[in-house]
Amino acid sequence: MAKMRGRLEVVATPIGNLADLSARAREALASADLIAAEDTRHTLNLLRAIGVARPLVSLHEHNESQRVPELLARLEAGETIALVSDAGTPLLSDPGLELVQRAAREGFEVHAIPGPSAIVSALAVAGLPTGRFCFEGFLPARERERRGALAALAHEPRTLVFFEAPHRIVKTLEDMVAEFGAGRLAAVARELTKAHETVYRGTLGELASRARTEENFRRGELTLVVHGAAAPVAGDVDEGELQRTVTLLAKELPPARAAALAAQLTGATRAAAYALATRGASGPGERGATEDEGMP
Repeated sequence: MAKMRGRLEVVATPIGNLADLSARAREALASADLIAAEDTRHTLNLLRAIGVARPLVSLHEHNESQRVPELLARLEAGETIALVSDAGTPLLSDPGLELVQRAAREGFEVHAIPGPSAIVSALAVAGLPTGRFCFEGFLPARERERRGALAALAHEPRTLVFFEAPHRIVKTLEDMVAEFGAGRLAAVARELTKAHETVYRGTLGELASRARTEENFRRGELTLVVHGAAAPVAGDVDEGELQRTVTLLAKELPPARAAALAAQLTGATRAAAYALATRGASGPGERGATEDEGMP
């Protein structure tokens, strides 16, 4: 008889309220041969709370590459492994991607045991559009890199979702005001599903002010939801900003690529950006590339 191959189960766990652990997730944890946990101490507390005792092994960002071969060998031996993070759905700003990729590539079954997610929960209560959104995880800790990341998202039309640490929330909101504008609608969901759950809604300017003055705002786990950028209105583009952006990009990139990026960053049309990128490209007696010739 052929030996049965093991399977990997990606199990969502509560983000705060223990009652949110599904019956299916509890059964998956109770029946697993091994639980791969981001922090074994944290997961051990969860298992004790639900009356389950199973072997644990750590799997986090610092040891995942070294741990994966061992876990694959156990799957090959026919074991079932449950993958969990400290809270919510694994792989979403949490480790586990390499394990899932390798297990799937080598033909093992990989199943999702769905459940809590701070991303979805924050979107559900923010009161902002949810038809299209993008998750950006944690922004860079350094101000320069954070401002750059936000500048690249300034014209993103989809609703934006971020995680942020309490000690950086004031500065992050101030940077969002600088890059997105004080009037952009947003929400900060604090301590979702926990006893002190709070959702702050308003403009980025209002939220930055509250974060500076209200101590509770700067406590607990935070998820930010920010309204996407409005579609640019004709004549609403800062021509000076467009010129500076095109000039900088054109030094490093071909005109078509520089124009595409400049349009994305400023809200201008690609045609307008391309015209600036190719201005002066022709010398005397020479014809510059036309938009149809050089711009995809």
